[in-house]
Amino acid sequence: MADPEDIPLQADLADHGGCANSEPFALRVLGDSMEPEFRDGNIIIIDSAAAVESGCYVLAMVDGEYIFRQLVIEDSRYVLRALNEGYEEIEVPGIEAIRGVIVQRSGVRRKDHKHYG
Repeated sequence: MADPEDIPLQADLADHGGCANSEPFALRVLGDSMEPEFRDGNIIIIDSAAAVESGCYVLAMVDGEYIFRQLVIEDSRYVLRALNEGYEEIEVPGIEAIRGVIVQRSGVRRKDHKHYG
């Protein structure tokens, strides 16, 4: 079951607001599960065509809900890890759970802007 601080999104998000599946899209971070790197209210850009590798930040589908976490691949296990230690790790069956890779973060201040990957 998803924690209230997970980023709950409707399953119809797959439409990405009319964008093609390969086009990047933006979401707003809700909650503190990915602090201190991603704060509540930050905007993240997700690229569904980006290469997925251990350590990258991802948007994944878990039990019918979208969740934003860091992907850690260890001993052929795929684990979604929150940066805030108050949240449990979530093991997923494999890379097919990943819907996109976070490639950029934006915030209110210029110093909040960062590119990943």
